[in-house]
Amino acid sequence: MEFTAKQIAELIGGRIEGNENAAVNTFAKIEEGKEGAISFLSNPKYTHHLYDTKSTVVLINDDLQLEHPVQCTLIRVKNAYEAVARLLQFYESMKPRKTGIDPLASVSPKATIGQNVYIGPFAVVGDGTVVGDGTQIYPHTVIGDGVTIGQKCLLYPNVTIYQGCRLGNAVTVHAGSVIGADGFGFAPNQEGYDKIPQIGIVIIEDNVEIGANTCIDRSTMGATVIHKGVKLDNLIQIAHNCEVGENTVMSAQVGLAGSTKIGAWCMAGGQAGFAGHIQVADRTFVGAQCGVIGNTKGNGESLIGSPAMDPRTYFKGMAILRKLPDMYRELNDLKKQVEALQK
Repeated sequence: MEFTAKQIAELIGGRIEGNENAAVNTFAKIEEGKEGAISFLSNPKYTHHLYDTKSTVVLINDDLQLEHPVQCTLIRVKNAYEAVARLLQFYESMKPRKTGIDPLASVSPKATIGQNVYIGPFAVVGDGTVVGDGTQIYPHTVIGDGVTIGQKCLLYPNVTIYQGCRLGNAVTVHAGSVIGADGFGFAPNQEGYDKIPQIGIVIIEDNVEIGANTCIDRSTMGATVIHKGVKLDNLIQIAHNCEVGENTVMSAQVGLAGSTKIGAWCMAGGQAGFAGHIQVADRTFVGAQCGVIGNTKGNGESLIGSPAMDPRTYFKGMAILRKLPDMYRELNDLKKQVEALQK
């Protein structure tokens, strides 16, 4: 597929500087640009690449002031990062979608399959499961009994969805993820542990994306709920009876213990951990490797460190921590002086 700068500018509402007929057929990072490619510049650290990139077209922010002439055609937009995301989405939508049930797939005759669905080889769809129109299920994915999957979902290879779970529309689940495995529930006794049956389900609402090898456990009773618009990275653990609010995003290796309630529009950095039975308010920012062990105060709060604390308190503590060796030596010297005076 080939597009001109004029067509692209019309699509994203941009303003052209240069040759409006310049044609592109691929994407490239600005530092790896080549003829026929479109790149973007949003991070000021990469501005110097603009003047020597080989890309044919580059998206830039409206307010960028050029220091030198450029060889490429520029398209100015309000937000270059947002504009390239729209272009990539458009590019993806132009790709042909697979349809049809592969003869090597195992689909229960008791399942209900919508129109224009793709089910790849060695995929399994259980009894009573409903698969919505336009959904794609890639090879070796296993869908248990009584599962409901909405329209235009995308389940990559080796995804497992346990019985009874429900997915909304336009849900993407990447390879190796498990939705609806038993929550970690055991009652100690004198001989060991009694397993507490996990009889609830997982509910995934619309427009959720779940990264590779992420696990979302079914609830003991009721439902573990991932609300609409949530984006989860790879290798995340969501325990039983948790709830993640709308449009919250989490980076890799975040872990939620049981019955944690995360608000809407929150952000959690990589390896952040949340204790069980706590509530995190809307729009809370949790830094990487942060340990949240109690309820948060309110909207817009930022937390870092473990245990989690206000960034100013954390950095003050770190400043003191660096001085501890000197403080320890001074304390020992003072202790010797006091002992000498006492003698």
